[in-house]
Amino acid sequence: MSLKEKLHNLKEKYKGTKMAPAFNAFHTFLYLPNEVTHGGTHIKAADDLKRTMNTVIMSLIPVLIFGMFNAGYQHYAAIDSSLRADVLANFFTWDNLWIGIIKVLPLVIVSYAVGLGVEFIFAIIKGHEVEEGYLVTGMLVPLIVPVDTPLWMLAVAVVFGVVIGKEVFGGTGMNILNPALTIRAFLFFAYPTWMSGDKVWVHDAVNRAGTADAISGETILGSYAQNLPVDYSTWDKFMGFIPGSVGETSTFLILLGAAFLIFTKIGSWRIILSTFIGAAVMGMIFNYGIVDTGVISESSKFYGLMSTDWWEHLMIGGLAFGAVYMATDPVTASQTNKGKWFYGFLIGFISIMIRVFNPAYPEGVFLAILLMNVFAPTIDHYVVQANVKKRLKRATVKTA
Repeated sequence: MSLKEKLHNLKEKYKGTKMAPAFNAFHTFLYLPNEVTHGGTHIKAADDLKRTMNTVIMSLIPVLIFGMFNAGYQHYAAIDSSLRADVLANFFTWDNLWIGIIKVLPLVIVSYAVGLGVEFIFAIIKGHEVEEGYLVTGMLVPLIVPVDTPLWMLAVAVVFGVVIGKEVFGGTGMNILNPALTIRAFLFFAYPTWMSGDKVWVHDAVNRAGTADAISGETILGSYAQNLPVDYSTWDKFMGFIPGSVGETSTFLILLGAAFLIFTKIGSWRIILSTFIGAAVMGMIFNYGIVDTGVISESSKFYGLMSTDWWEHLMIGGLAFGAVYMATDPVTASQTNKGKWFYGFLIGFISIMIRVFNPAYPEGVFLAILLMNVFAPTIDHYVVQANVKKRLKRATVKTA
């Protein structure tokens, strides 16, 4: 008997019972649902929510694999800085990948185990089908946290994010906040010392003397916020050979993922592009409107990130990852085409503003996206009302 037949038999055996949603979830995840729309079908397609989610996951796989290599590379480069002299020769090695496997895969496993466990529990209690929303969230969460985040801490955050960020609003499709960013926000506010951008971003780095004091594991944003010199080239920043969250470092791979999502019509190019435009505009305001005019002196604690070139802001931190994979969430983003331009622009604009004016934690992307998640319905409301008024005015003119 094949696996498909076994799952189908279990599905039929427990049909109508409390455990039915659990078996249905396994069956529809591995195989196409055996339910079809009867009558009134306007669009004929073989995809469903699970297949859409799996497409997003496929776009994240290269970022995940690169993040594994980078976890090991940053570990060994912090011990021996000479490895940075030839990045390509020292990056894609088995030693680097092994560090990534033992540090990153547990994050992925805990994220899915805990998150899906909560989903199954709520489905069984409420008696509805298991929803597919966490398939992408479970992959996003490990990619937006430091590599050395304790597993118990991640588990607590995932429970909070799934329950408070989604289930209390009614489940997948009803939440007003991005669940992955809700988890990230919980970690930031509940355990700020672990999210501060210092040693935790490099796994267990010690120098040859056996002490960690001489090892700088800060992110580039952390260094800029303290007016410290940064030795990474533009190539390193764009390709991702820098410390940071597991999935946020490689702008190159993130942009490839964006192209894939746009091609498959899952990601909104309007939101992605407008987010980058908004960040660039805010960066230019700081560069030319404040720094060049001498309003802010070099001794100011805000000078480091204000004087950072606007185009560099687009490559460092989590801006690119947030713009492509977080801001485009179809549930929490604006739904109107014009609203998407305002929504994305404000995310990028506010992200750089928070990044610069919060030197204690120089990263504002997730806060900006969560803020705009709340205002997305308001943006759509005013866009729709503006269209209604325009049409009423046109109708009045024709009548007259």
